[in-house]
Amino acid sequence: MTRLMLGRTLERICKAVLLLCLVHFLIMVFLYFDVYSQRFDQIFSRFNNGRNASRAGHHYYYNLSRPNATFASYMATADQLLPSTHPEGNRTPPTAKPIPPCPEIPPGLVGRLLIEFASQLTMERVQKENPNVTEGGRYTPKDCRAKQKVAIIIPFRHRENHLKYWLHYLHPILRRQKIHYGIYIITQLGEDTFNRAKLLNVGYTEALKDAEYDCFIFSDVDLIPMDDRNLYHCYDQPRHFAIAMDKFGFRLPYAGYFGGVSGLSKKQFLKINGFPNEYWGWGGEDDDIYNRITLNGMKVSRPDVRIGRYRMIKHERDKHNEPNPQRFNKIQNTKNTMKRDGISTLTYRVVHFKKYPLYTNISVEIGKPPPRPFRG
Repeated sequence: MTRLMLGRTLERICKAVLLLCLVHFLIMVFLYFDVYSQRFDQIFSRFNNGRNASRAGHHYYYNLSRPNATFASYMATADQLLPSTHPEGNRTPPTAKPIPPCPEIPPGLVGRLLIEFASQLTMERVQKENPNVTEGGRYTPKDCRAKQKVAIIIPFRHRENHLKYWLHYLHPILRRQKIHYGIYIITQLGEDTFNRAKLLNVGYTEALKDAEYDCFIFSDVDLIPMDDRNLYHCYDQPRHFAIAMDKFGFRLPYAGYFGGVSGLSKKQFLKINGFPNEYWGWGGEDDDIYNRITLNGMKVSRPDVRIGRYRMIKHERDKHNEPNPQRFNKIQNTKNTMKRDGISTLTYRVVHFKKYPLYTNISVEIGKPPPRPFRG
């Protein structure tokens, strides 16, 4: 009887121990999964927040097939892989894509052009044809970065009809050439003898007051290029663009000719002290400029004769622009006069400055020619 009671007692004790062990085991399992469930909740809550905060819809993948990796190592690196939960305001905005430089040969050029002057033009029509040109006759390419900023300077007086044709043709050409440019019409006031070269000096000076140009194209208002591959920018040497005019049978009239349309960089222009101021009347100033270039160790560059073709708008010679009888003597003395006659000695007065939709007009007084020597 005593043994029977002792056996039952031991049986109860063993059951109680087993039950205690089971309870202990269950508690340990519960605590184990509770800790890791919290860890997983933290991870996935961050993951979901990151997905909601991401505008681009990025997805993050974890490589669970790495060799020699343990679950603990994934847990340790999870925070490094998860997206940042910083507020949107602290994020750095995306940087704009840089604009590429404009190509040396723009792809939109068409080559030989049909130039005619029979159509009647109005300034309103020309303005509608060029909606991308901004006030003052300025244009900047939108899809590329031009390597130069070009000021196009036109000496002017009483040529309003010619100006319409020039703007009608040149604005589209310059845009296709991807030129960053501004157009300046330098108007000589009064009816005294015309002085083309001095007006070009004025244009150079006034254009630099308006913007930081590094290239200058000097063009007569009655000359239209017949090929848009004749690129209006500056080169390593002073450039003569109008080498084959129709009035000369599309040939260069003589080797030292530098008239019509030419271009110089700022450095080249200053090296020759700009253009002469003392050529009153028609002729001679372009030959003086050619002499200045060669005397300063530079050479004139030109386009291919098939590309440098120009049409001239036919017209009668302007009043007060008669041939200068002193031009031949002046040309022979360029070496002696170019240091004391040029941009360094320029004097003038701006009377009117106005920006129109297709060009900037600068009206100036440039003085009067000196009296011609009396011939007995």
